[in-house]
Amino acid sequence: MELRHLRYFVGVAEALSFTRAAEKLHTAQPSLSRQIKDLEHELGVRLLNRTKRHVTLTDEGRSFLVDAKRVLALAAETVESVRRLSCGETRALNVGYVSNLFYDLLPKTLASFHQSFPTVSVNLFDLSCGEQFRALEDGKLDLGFVGLHEPIARRGLEFRAVVSYKTVAALPKGNPLAGKATVELKALASGFFIGMSEASYPGYRDWLTKTCRRVAFTPRVLQDVDLERTMIHAVAAGLGVALVPEQLKKLEHENVVFRPLHPTVATEGCVAWRSANPSAALQAYVHIVEQVGRSMR
Repeated sequence: MELRHLRYFVGVAEALSFTRAAEKLHTAQPSLSRQIKDLEHELGVRLLNRTKRHVTLTDEGRSFLVDAKRVLALAAETVESVRRLSCGETRALNVGYVSNLFYDLLPKTLASFHQSFPTVSVNLFDLSCGEQFRALEDGKLDLGFVGLHEPIARRGLEFRAVVSYKTVAALPKGNPLAGKATVELKALASGFFIGMSEASYPGYRDWLTKTCRRVAFTPRVLQDVDLERTMIHAVAAGLGVALVPEQLKKLEHENVVFRPLHPTVATEGCVAWRSANPSAALQAYVHIVEQVGRSMR
């Protein structure tokens, strides 16, 4: 299924006419009809009732119309956000974040910022830590929620550690340790680990190694992945275990359990920005992030 299928369906559903929809969409009516049939075939349901005189929506079609419009609106918003990021607009504050890691902190800071600076718009970009670093260095982001401080310092960026999260072990349900209420970190020494790639999450491998060496072993990493959900799927498949911030527990999987560690391990959350950025809105937002972070500790 492609976005054009959704656009064609919405066009016909709103016009209730293949002829009028084809004219509005600047396409041939036979092609439009074929695209709608392909969509129905892929979904396995009839979306439209057709006669020689009338076109009406089925119950499934009315339901699908709502979702199709929402998907098209989101696609348009995403395209516009990328264009703004590419142009490096300075009229607003461009903020990068990792959705699975900062979903609790980010909304609170944005609400507080909007109360104090209602005329300053904020453009949000869901990016990996590595992508945020590149966008910061290119001047396309004003601030990034990027996690660990070591890779920030290596790039010469300004940063603040704003929050600290508990680290948990992600284990396949079949692992003998999955039945324990708390997992001894050293008990993971004999197995393999799933890590995060340096390209997506700079510094994760170093952090993992230092964490495990606290209890006198070096982790054996079987595979590095780019996405948090891919990490959880790899754990579910029994390829290894993973150490993750506790927020990732929301990426639940029927074959994965999350257990607290002993000794306790913390994962820091930092924000970063270029020191040469003169934006007053940026400095105000950094202050708000620090305040909100302190209130959550």
